[in-house]
Amino acid sequence: MCLAFPAKIVAIKDTLATVEKSGVKRDASLMLLPDAKVGDYVLIHAGFAMQVVDEEEVKLRDEILNKLEFSIQN
Repeated sequence: MCLAFPAKIVAIKDTLATVEKSGVKRDASLMLLPDAKVGDYVLIHAGFAMQVVDEEEVKLRDEILNKLEFSIQN
């Protein structure tokens, strides 16, 4: 199974973005999304930004995952 996670671009240098998710920063290639810019939310998979996603979609996804985690623990 392959999973992608959304993260916010906080810096860009050449074709490499620094992305942040839950306070964790890592690098991701922008070779597949050359028009992405700082502030965009992107789906990251295998070190590559694959798709720009809407911030509201990211917030909704995170909210659903938090509810699922709570229900699994209880």
